[in-house]
Amino acid sequence: MLTVKNPVLKVLTSLQLTIVCLVALMILVTAATLAQVGMGTAGAVNAYMRSYLVWWDVPNSQWMIPVFPGGATVGLVLMVNLIAAQLVRLEATWSKAGLWVVHLGLILFVGGEFVSGMFQVESQMAIENGQTVNFVEGRDPELVLIDVTDPAWDEVYAIRAGPLAREGSVAVPGTPVTLKIHQYAQNAQLRNRTPFDPPARATAGVGTSVTMIPVPPVTADNAVDQGAALVEPIAGGRSYGTWLVSQGLGAPQSFTHEGRTYQLAMRHRRQYLPYSVTLKKFSHDKYAGTDIPKNFSSLVHLVNPRTGENRDVLISMNQPMRYDGKAFYQASFGKGDTLSILQVVENPGWLIPYISCVLVSLGLIVHFTVSLRKSSRKREAARLAQAAQEA
Repeated sequence: MLTVKNPVLKVLTSLQLTIVCLVALMILVTAATLAQVGMGTAGAVNAYMRSYLVWWDVPNSQWMIPVFPGGATVGLVLMVNLIAAQLVRLEATWSKAGLWVVHLGLILFVGGEFVSGMFQVESQMAIENGQTVNFVEGRDPELVLIDVTDPAWDEVYAIRAGPLAREGSVAVPGTPVTLKIHQYAQNAQLRNRTPFDPPARATAGVGTSVTMIPVPPVTADNAVDQGAALVEPIAGGRSYGTWLVSQGLGAPQSFTHEGRTYQLAMRHRRQYLPYSVTLKKFSHDKYAGTDIPKNFSSLVHLVNPRTGENRDVLISMNQPMRYDGKAFYQASFGKGDTLSILQVVENPGWLIPYISCVLVSLGLIVHFTVSLRKSSRKREAARLAQAAQEA
């Protein structure tokens, strides 16, 4: 093993730093597991594992204090430690080839988490029997203005949650409409108005008879926020009233400007796909005599006009459909087994952990094989030396 004299490099390549990072990761995993009760899985992972610092929200104040390095910081230090140790401490000899491969696998494993944290996108596809869907939906809300004038084609203009939260005026590109956001709530409850409620802020649509009550965002993994906003469309210098839009309102609301009809709605953010999926049959098997799910699967029909693909695919609990860089997992179901909910994950680094495990296993096999051969040679040399002495 090479001797490192530079004090900074000595720390970066030390085994002690590796152990500190591993202990810190164990602490973060434990804290994130406990925090899932109040924050949900996604919230806990983002707060502890995919952040550079873990923050403490001081009670009864607006202060937030960093109390521990986050998983991103610890992972970055660990990756630097592994790379430095490999380049500085490991000798470039055949006898160390196995350790080089092991280190490379560990570096890939840590780097793969960075790729997943930065680029992984999760969404859902809810599809009923016989229904054809060409989009997936995320958890975040979006406000949409839909031009429905042409009965054969809808023009959809979407505004994401960021501009909505700033509660200003947003010009909709490609239209003469500007949307003035009077109020936005990430999560809200809706109820019918009563005589005791203050005057309604909505002056048009169903919002005139509905009260919006902002509530804290949900934390449960099986629940989603119901976003809501008070929106005033303005076009040609004319106001078309203030409308209440929410994911909790099912009926579309529309207004007409210069012969064109526009709908306003709040929904989960959509990503439209260049192909469509049709649910042909959903199957829900149970253990005999119980209501415990044994297996559930979706037989879907995939049509992609660009590639000419037209085929059936069976998606089950342990058999996702991987297509176009996305993995479609069977996640849930509803509506009396007529609705299938597919979890859609787009992760460009999904193969990295598998490659990492293969490299670590291969490196260990090579290292133990080389060590075993060296040990065997030493024993054989000792045996021959002892035989020579006896002779």
